[in-house]
Amino acid sequence: MARVAIVTGGTRGIGEAISLALRDAGYTVAANYGGDDAKAAEFTKRTGIAAYKWNVADFAACQAGVAKVEADLGPVDVLVNNAGITRDGVLMKMTYEQWKEVIDVNLGGCFNMAKAVFPGMRDRKFGRIVSIGSINGQGGQYGQVNYAAAKSGIHGFTKALAQEGARAGITVNAIAPGYIDTDMVAAVPADVLEKIVAKIPVGRLGKASEIARGVMFLVGDDAGFVTGSTMSINGGQHMY
Repeated sequence: MARVAIVTGGTRGIGEAISLALRDAGYTVAANYGGDDAKAAEFTKRTGIAAYKWNVADFAACQAGVAKVEADLGPVDVLVNNAGITRDGVLMKMTYEQWKEVIDVNLGGCFNMAKAVFPGMRDRKFGRIVSIGSINGQGGQYGQVNYAAAKSGIHGFTKALAQEGARAGITVNAIAPGYIDTDMVAAVPADVLEKIVAKIPVGRLGKASEIARGVMFLVGDDAGFVTGSTMSINGGQHMY
């Protein structure tokens, strides 16, 4: 029986690449999304991957969403916490709402989703949790105190939860992407993006599929000795 995987933010960008890689490897995939119904419907029609709508910042919605996925597809073996947003601004201009929204989605979503799937994984003595951090959670970034704090928190969350899951056959890891060629990065002004690329030793943006390959390694049945780790995929931009 195919393993069941949930990918949050799984219908676009890095999340879409991860959903497709899991599907192609034989997993049964549920792609979570938060808002764009038309985009999600197009994604499902094009890929055959079921899309499920809920806000990962909402604890009760995550409990209900996971229950729905399990009723439809079976017990969840793999969770990829990919959902994330930006609300950039320097601290002097950042509102509390901008701070809280990013923390609640990017970091709180990891807690909410792990809380929903962890008991079942523990009972079955197998689970794979991979959370998508960021190079900016490792090195910081001007104008992103909210985003950098949330992504940095993911790395600590990963190390702590890995210790709880280890004896139950649950591995917990993170991936810290550098600058990847997605819609989020495409929104960066061209002159700023040019300066970013100039600082990447390999001389280009990363591809979403390159992040997906990292995820596929970490969720594999034969990756049981890798836990509490952060895999940096950033073209050498930040070596940590």
